[in-house]
Amino acid sequence: MTGVSERATAWQARGDYFRWAPRYGDADEVAIFHVEAGDSDRPVLLLVHGFPTCSVDWFDLVDLLKDHYRVCALDFPGYGFSDKPVGWGYSLVRDAELLDYYVREIIGAESLVVLAHDRGASVALNYVLGAHHGPDRTSLPVIDHLVLTNGNILLPLSNLTDFQHQVLGATTAPALLEVLTPEMLAAGMGETTFSPPRPAEHPDVAALAMTFAHNDGVKVLHETIQYLVERAEHEHDWLERLSASDVPTTLIWGMLDTVSPPRVATKVWNDFLMLKPGRNLFYLVPGANHYLQVDQPGRVAAAFLHAENGRSDMAPGPIGADADSPVLVDGSRSRLRTAAEVLNLEPSR
Repeated sequence: MTGVSERATAWQARGDYFRWAPRYGDADEVAIFHVEAGDSDRPVLLLVHGFPTCSVDWFDLVDLLKDHYRVCALDFPGYGFSDKPVGWGYSLVRDAELLDYYVREIIGAESLVVLAHDRGASVALNYVLGAHHGPDRTSLPVIDHLVLTNGNILLPLSNLTDFQHQVLGATTAPALLEVLTPEMLAAGMGETTFSPPRPAEHPDVAALAMTFAHNDGVKVLHETIQYLVERAEHEHDWLERLSASDVPTTLIWGMLDTVSPPRVATKVWNDFLMLKPGRNLFYLVPGANHYLQVDQPGRVAAAFLHAENGRSDMAPGPIGADADSPVLVDGSRSRLRTAAEVLNLEPSR
């Protein structure tokens, strides 16, 4: 039996529930867990979690940002403290529709900042770009800033693990999920996706085990990981559409990630964000693995606030005096300078 985690229990105690059902398709109504922190009159910051975890990933970051924002986070169906029915029809599009409902009906926001991690980046792209089955796009809240953190938003440059491949496969998943326990899943993640690695008894790992065990989340892992198939089918289109939008977009990436390595962020930046409209920025966070918001919450908060308050023409470099400070890699521009312009051999256009 999975033990009780003080961290996960404290997070659950901070939250509440609402009920929701998709507008389209045959899906039962589900209970959705969510947490809010900060004064209601502050700007809304929506935190969007990844796979296979939940909003508990934001445990430390919420308290670092709640004095600046009304911070809101939820657990998608199939994750965390929300319902996890078998055969429910989990998808990125449905979760984008849920975000739309949450922002409109539960939060009541007219504008917001979106900070998304891992799978949540794909959900956020669907939501921000309007690729969901919600109401008329023209009445959507204003997205003031989209911030994407470590996630396989360009799969050809990712390093999916053997576990991910096995859970994804229809022939390999049943045998794996028959023996997999929440503790085993959490321990494996603690060893590979956090820096430094966490033992099974670490509070971060124990919190994952408890949230995986809630409503028997292991049983739906094969269903929820199918988002990778959606991602593969649509990722280039989503990035092309993002590159044409004027939504200010920032990448904040943990440098030590081997599953969604920095080359993913670099390629996305160079090909889709560097020359896009709007104010766009790219940061790297030293000492942070895939779960950068857990490994280095203070540095992630610093990079986020720097991006919120900064300009696209800021000089690259560390954003603080600390040797391990987040590094601003680049800001967007309307065009690349020529080599001659860089050397002052010809005037800038």
